[in-house]
Amino acid sequence: MTPANPAPRGEGPALELLVHGVGGATAQGVLGDPRTVRITGDGKAAVFRRTEDAQAELHPERYAGRPVPEAYCWSNLTSGNGARALWLLLLPFMVANLAHWMRPGAVGSRRTTRVYGALVRLVALSLTVLLTAAACEVALDLVAWQCAGTHACGGARGRLEFLASAHGGWWSQPGRRLALAAAVPTALVALLWYLSNRTWSAYESQRPPAGPRAAADGGADTDDGGEDDGDGDEGEGEGPHRPALGRTGFWYGRRLVARLRAAHTAAGLLTVAAAVTGAAARHDRAAGATAPAVYGAVLEAALALAGCAVLYVVLRRGRSERRLDARLDRAAVRLLPGAAALLLAAGLGYACWSRPGWVSAGSLPGEESFRVIVLAQGALVVALAATARRLHRRARHPRAVLGGLGGPAVAMLACALGGVMTGGVAQRVADWLGGPGVIPGPPVLLSWQASVIPALLAVLLVPALWLALRTWRTARRLAPAVEREYGAARPDAARSRRIAGTRARARLTDAAPVIVGVVSATTLLLGAAAVVGAWRSGRPPARTLADSGPLLATAAEAAQALGSWLVGLGFVLFVAMGRRAYRDASARRTVGILWDVGTFWPRAAHPFAPPCYAERAVPDLTWRMCTWTDRTGGRLVISGHSQGSVLAAAAVWQLPSAARRRVALLTYGSPLERLYGRWFPAYFGPAALAGLHEELDCWRNLWRPTDPIGGPVMLPAQGRGREVDRPALADPLVYGRCDRYPLPEPILGHSDYRADPAFAEERARLLARLAPPLPRQGPASGGTRADGGAQGSSGRSSG
Repeated sequence: MTPANPAPRGEGPALELLVHGVGGATAQGVLGDPRTVRITGDGKAAVFRRTEDAQAELHPERYAGRPVPEAYCWSNLTSGNGARALWLLLLPFMVANLAHWMRPGAVGSRRTTRVYGALVRLVALSLTVLLTAAACEVALDLVAWQCAGTHACGGARGRLEFLASAHGGWWSQPGRRLALAAAVPTALVALLWYLSNRTWSAYESQRPPAGPRAAADGGADTDDGGEDDGDGDEGEGEGPHRPALGRTGFWYGRRLVARLRAAHTAAGLLTVAAAVTGAAARHDRAAGATAPAVYGAVLEAALALAGCAVLYVVLRRGRSERRLDARLDRAAVRLLPGAAALLLAAGLGYACWSRPGWVSAGSLPGEESFRVIVLAQGALVVALAATARRLHRRARHPRAVLGGLGGPAVAMLACALGGVMTGGVAQRVADWLGGPGVIPGPPVLLSWQASVIPALLAVLLVPALWLALRTWRTARRLAPAVEREYGAARPDAARSRRIAGTRARARLTDAAPVIVGVVSATTLLLGAAAVVGAWRSGRPPARTLADSGPLLATAAEAAQALGSWLVGLGFVLFVAMGRRAYRDASARRTVGILWDVGTFWPRAAHPFAPPCYAERAVPDLTWRMCTWTDRTGGRLVISGHSQGSVLAAAAVWQLPSAARRRVALLTYGSPLERLYGRWFPAYFGPAALAGLHEELDCWRNLWRPTDPIGGPVMLPAQGRGREVDRPALADPLVYGRCDRYPLPEPILGHSDYRADPAFAEERARLLARLAPPLPRQGPASGGTRADGGAQGSSGRSSG
């Protein structure tokens, strides 16, 4: 409750809002005290203070010369329970979503930017179709068609005996077996829809404080009632009013995710319907059954029209960012999945039509669908690369990865991951059912794709060895420089080598684009070769090369076996990692780190990707800073480490001008320029960071040369402000032993920045530069406390 006798406004303490990085941090660890209380928030994300600081605003005399520490803990948004470990299976979707945000930011290229966004959304749609087609391949082709139609497989497995053609039961006809097996891919699509809808309600529906901001900034983001294409909005990276991350609706993707969820759900259901309906229609046309053939043709035409409707919804428009777009495209969200479900039901009924003479032999017709999907993905990636290159030529971000081709390269990796995971499932199920000697097995294309995996690994070995050699040579070159830097009177060769080696290994992060580029280009070329080989020969590579000599045939067979084993092993490792993370807290934190980095961005391309935690965290931080500075008029420094510095910067971008004048930003171990500025140049490129520095005069960044993640932001001084980067911190603090440090100091790298004396020094300078406290405003209605939290929350334990 509001105190009866509030302290005079000029005596209020300053606030330090700490935002941790990845890895499942706790309030006790961030604040360095086992006794903490929750000030505001819930079990997913909350603001905590030490117990003794819960009512700091009532006792300003206790905090003279130091701020009140406060921790925002968001780790449960990504790694709070073991169920999230199953999100590993959604990794291709997450990677495809990242490709959307990696495009170059070119001013004045609105149409080209829209094309880029549309192409990424098509790549994402192809991954949904690929996943559903793989489920159909396993359930419909391998189990219902091949195994149940073969006495050696279906008759030998008791659980599948009622489906066997030799059983003679109602389910023994191929069409009815396919209709029953369609329940598996249909359930998969329904599960993805459910997860996306559930997370959409929890993440994308968190409203940022748009009202105060729009009023404070002149109403730049008010809704004019017109259509607002987000791809066009974000295309310039910096709009006429503010950068993209500062726009009112950037962290509110409710409308787009709902629309894409409907389209992808419909696409998955239509894929299942096409697999079932197509098999029955081909049989009816071959058998000359007039009425069933006409019905099948009508169904196929309806499926084609529904597919065109899905493409229209996906291509129609992107994100709305200049305003809070709370509308929903109800025609697409409700009618499209419903129509797809009706067509699926009609197709299942059509497949159950009695066809006594229909016998399943060989593989299920429709194997060419995998070739079409892979070819479409390759063509989309090539078109995406051409579009990105055109944007990069206009933008010319000198440090953008791969010359602006980071997005297409990552999109190619998403397609490769999808192919490996789906191929691994099909191969393992085929082996479990009996292998090539019992059933024909999965499509030939999967065998060709498995054969090129060893070649891909061999190509990848070359840059890996080159990087290892370069790191070793860099470490040797840096050792004398380390001794000179510390002014070591008695150099220790082992100590110098350890420090130099740590610095050299930290530079490997900057070489990641080389690895990504090599893997993506090689995957594209080898994937094209696999499609051509499978299409021309129609046989596995070993049988295709049998006539070319025993040596080539043996090599092809070995490559196919090794690649198939590696594909299966990769999928098994994914499942094993997810299962271990479900049971092991340490493994769960490791998986959480992956999502902390990969799910920062909103779901702009794939609605089935893991949810964007920043759509909850950024509004949380913005609300906290706005309400605390408005209620108290005090000074606030938001202090972000690693990924927390990215969240802090994004929240500062969202602040209204009045609140931003009372806020300072302190970042340390920050990947803002080193990773985000290079991989996402449209949003964290030089122009965007320079704009943030211009709007926020009080910003300081700490970094170490031994840090593999954080680095300088490389922003010069502007106006009356200082340069953002402090000179590199010494790591370790001292080279050897001394009076103050009698024991050897560790090499900290990316951790424990707050233990460095420079941290407290820079924090004090930032607070000193902020404006003095404003006169206290009158108590607000509703019983709001002086610290800006909700009434009655200060006494709750952190648990």
